[in-house]
Amino acid sequence: GERLTLLLCTNASGSEKVPLRAVGDSPRPRCLRGVNLEQMPWSYRAGSLAGVTATLFAEWLREFNEGMRRRGKSVLLLLAKHEAHPYLQLSNVRMVFVPPATTLALPLDRGIASDLKGHYRRRLLRWLPAERGAGQPTLLDVLHMLAQAWGDVHPGLVASCFRAAGFTPDAGAEAVSLTPVPGLRSREQLERDGDLAEADGDEGMAEGEDAGELAAVPPCPSEREVWRSLATLRRYLECQATSPDLFQAFYELEDAVHMVSAG
Repeated sequence: GERLTLLLCTNASGSEKVPLRAVGDSPRPRCLRGVNLEQMPWSYRAGSLAGVTATLFAEWLREFNEGMRRRGKSVLLLLAKHEAHPYLQLSNVRMVFVPPATTLALPLDRGIASDLKGHYRRRLLRWLPAERGAGQPTLLDVLHMLAQAWGDVHPGLVASCFRAAGFTPDAGAEAVSLTPVPGLRSREQLERDGDLAEADGDEGMAEGEDAGELAAVPPCPSEREVWRSLATLRRYLECQATSPDLFQAFYELEDAVHMVSAG
């Protein structure tokens, strides 16, 4: 599978996690054709085998600064000193480089990135190829799972990692931390055996109903049909969505269906 490097950024309370950016080696992934990339809850860029380059990082920085400018916010951006992290003079973002000797003290390296990986693995193992009519998840599937996993990271964990790293920003200031997370792959799969449960019910005909009316009642869809319907809905949103927020509602619906299926 394709190797991805992620750019993660969050504020100190965990209340605002910047949509993740994935950097891969495919310049034009086929699975992203027709997708309205501007309205996805994630973004994708093609990079080099080394992952994030200075050019890609500068692009992200300028976009992040513009987002802060539009919201009228000024922030401190904590990050490790690295050749791929150029210093830019920005209007609403002040870059603060943590010395190399203390890189492991960055909040995202204190447990946030590993928590994201754990949520991603859980969702990857829950991915049901047999139910979705496909063998391996595509890059598009993986990007959606990563966005869901990023949302699964609890704000309380983020805040505790900032405190453990020794960062306690003033009430009037806001600190955010950013780090790349390399090496996420999409090779794992889990096949699931499904047992159908039967419920007792009356087989008789209710008063006023005839055979024609009963025949018109659609049968309960199978799990495979449900997953196909969800895949169709997701594809519609990928092509027609007007806001990334729509996917949060879709992710919650997908999680609800998983709970019903597992119950």
